[in-house]
Amino acid sequence: MFIDYETFERRADSVRAEIAAACRLAGRDPSGVRLMAVTKTHPPEAVEYAARYGLEAVGENRVQEAVGKRALCTAPIRWELIGHLQSNKAALAVAHFDRVQSVDSIKLLTHLDREAGEQGRRLAVLLQINAGNDPAKFGAEPADAPGLLEAALAMPNLQVDGFMTIAPLSDDPGVARRTFAALRQLRDELAARTGAPLRELSMGMTGDLAIAVAEGSTLVRIGTALFGAR
Repeated sequence: MFIDYETFERRADSVRAEIAAACRLAGRDPSGVRLMAVTKTHPPEAVEYAARYGLEAVGENRVQEAVGKRALCTAPIRWELIGHLQSNKAALAVAHFDRVQSVDSIKLLTHLDREAGEQGRRLAVLLQINAGNDPAKFGAEPADAPGLLEAALAMPNLQVDGFMTIAPLSDDPGVARRTFAALRQLRDELAARTGAPLRELSMGMTGDLAIAVAEGSTLVRIGTALFGAR
């Protein structure tokens, strides 16, 4: 049985308090870190809860699941794709998502740009970088990030907001810290080199939220702490 709204609200308040505490320790303004509810594998009610609470966006992993869920939701909220996207699903992704966070190749960029143009829209994207050099994770290699960004900035129908990464699974918090610091440093270097703002750093989930905030995350993707284990 899915949780009720009061349970969600209590959990969301707790996560926001954790974000605020992490910001205080890092000397950051809590308004600079947004909370995204990861609603993948959860029912449409999860999206409705997030909107009712006042969150700006929800994150979904699979295109088809999100398409079906969005058809059942009337809540005014942004839908973002945070899972791996195959090029053959680019048209669906452009049609149903407000932003794609998991862009990791020039091939995928090209497909998304073409589909966005055909659908008459400008699609916001984040470039996913495997900043932790984890063979189990998707994402472009850090060494390929400059070329990927250059290609993305040249696409007329794409808006590059910044970067996303997922830290390797590890009991050592230093692994996540090094991953997030590496992405922040890469972003800073590329923003200075290209002049692009690249304001968004989508980093951090339930288990490494505080570390991500300390290392500069602007958007944390939280599922388990809000909805419970899947």
